[in-house]
Amino acid sequence: MKSGFVSLIGRPNVGKSTLLNTLINQKIAITSNKPQTTRNIIQGIYNEDGYQIVFVDTPGIHKPLNKLGKVLNKEAQSLTKDVDLILFLVDAAAGIGQGDKKIISSLEGTDSKVILVLNKIDKMNDIDIIKTINDYKDLYDFAEIVPISAITTKNVNELLNVIKKYMTDTMRYFDDDMITTSTMNFLVSEFVREKIFRMTEEEIPHSVTCITSKFEEKSKIIDITVDIIVDRDSIKKIIIGKQGSLLKSVGIEARKDIENLVGKKVYLELYVKTINNWRDKERYLNELGFNEKDYIN
Repeated sequence: MKSGFVSLIGRPNVGKSTLLNTLINQKIAITSNKPQTTRNIIQGIYNEDGYQIVFVDTPGIHKPLNKLGKVLNKEAQSLTKDVDLILFLVDAAAGIGQGDKKIISSLEGTDSKVILVLNKIDKMNDIDIIKTINDYKDLYDFAEIVPISAITTKNVNELLNVIKKYMTDTMRYFDDDMITTSTMNFLVSEFVREKIFRMTEEEIPHSVTCITSKFEEKSKIIDITVDIIVDRDSIKKIIIGKQGSLLKSVGIEARKDIENLVGKKVYLELYVKTINNWRDKERYLNELGFNEKDYIN
């Protein structure tokens, strides 16, 4: 039996959550084409005969614009310690950015082995992939460099085989049927937030968070209520949409994912509430599960 903890780090929108879902073969982390989708540390558990690998998906490391951003950066950076392996994901098709170089510099001194994962190679030809490998290999003493496409699953099994080489623990941390440490309430609220990300303009989603205020399981159906928290009434109007059209669409799409996760019919109610400047208010951050004290190094 081999086991261990593997942290996924990288700039926003490089595909960390997509890779996590692919590795676990179950949607537990929300994805979108907008940066900073992930806000919490999400653990996905890979089980097979002889192996248990706990993957930790972190928020993308970025320049913070408010207190929430500062907390998220500390959250992400804390996951470069006390893990058996670090997967540093980059958007290989986009080339090396300043954000990548900053993360590489932050890895200096870590005791964990680091695998460079060149994601999004489905957008590249072989010559460009080789050039990108050469561009990165002299920047840090990576244990391995593995090109993949998380979205098409190309080379993901090869990456998994590489990861297994670095698993040295000999105990099983979780039951075989566990796929995540996230609560059902958290996953439900994240599915709703994902649909808002996908159905609204660039500036809207980052002013929004979601809380599952009711999760009541009955014999044939689960009653769920999710509160959508925004920081301005103007955003509240946008999310509700004309005659409630956008909010209805969010609910329909989120319910599909929730039903797929729970294997049962779901009755989902959504309410939009305004809390001015919630992203800078410590009390609301604590209520939403973000506590800055937990991430001070």
